[in-house]
Amino acid sequence: MITGIVVALPEELSTLTSQKLVKGCCHSLNETTLLCLSGTGPENAARTANLLISNGATCLVSWGCAAALDECSKPGDLILPDCLVSENSPPIFLNSPWLEESRAVLQTVNPDCDLTGTLAESAHIVSAALEKKRIAEHTKAKALDMESYAIAQVAKLHELPCLVVRAIADPASMDLPKAICFAIDKQGEVVLTRLLSYLITHPNEIPSLIRLGKDFSSARKTLQLAAKKLNTFTLCAN
Repeated sequence: MITGIVVALPEELSTLTSQKLVKGCCHSLNETTLLCLSGTGPENAARTANLLISNGATCLVSWGCAAALDECSKPGDLILPDCLVSENSPPIFLNSPWLEESRAVLQTVNPDCDLTGTLAESAHIVSAALEKKRIAEHTKAKALDMESYAIAQVAKLHELPCLVVRAIADPASMDLPKAICFAIDKQGEVVLTRLLSYLITHPNEIPSLIRLGKDFSSARKTLQLAAKKLNTFTLCAN
């Protein structure tokens, strides 16, 4: 089997490879793994998932970070959800031997963390803690991202296995700094010039930006540890 991994952001991609990839182009990570940088959002994710399948992928992985909806989840925690929910679509269930075996492999990355739970979809970046709370109450989900549901939807359409591997980057109680919301482009990437220009006139944003950087670093470190076990748990898809 060939595993196709969808990654939205370059910072998430760097946990899997040091190579710089062009968005929308498939890269062979090894003989049994394809990797593609999608950009953020469900449309980009679905397009990339279909591209990986057309290039030979026989199972899909959604890889990257997520926002916590559960107050107990902290930055760096892993989640391998068994259910994905979207506001206007039915839930997608990912229960499979692959999921169970992958959880067993990756539990060593977060020995004290519960890897189970539901992951919700959002079509936009959720920056406010109050909105996270509303989504949590409505969906009962543990975390939130923008791509996994769309990837799983494509996998389901093609009757292929799908796995979601996400690390918490920002806690449920955190409002994202306004500087980040101002600086992010349509692909979800931070434009440095925009960020710096905003901070010049809003220096009070710097402490919250530093905190977010530390939280995101915790998520990346967890994904880097998970990446070391990539060959092991992708083989479980067979």
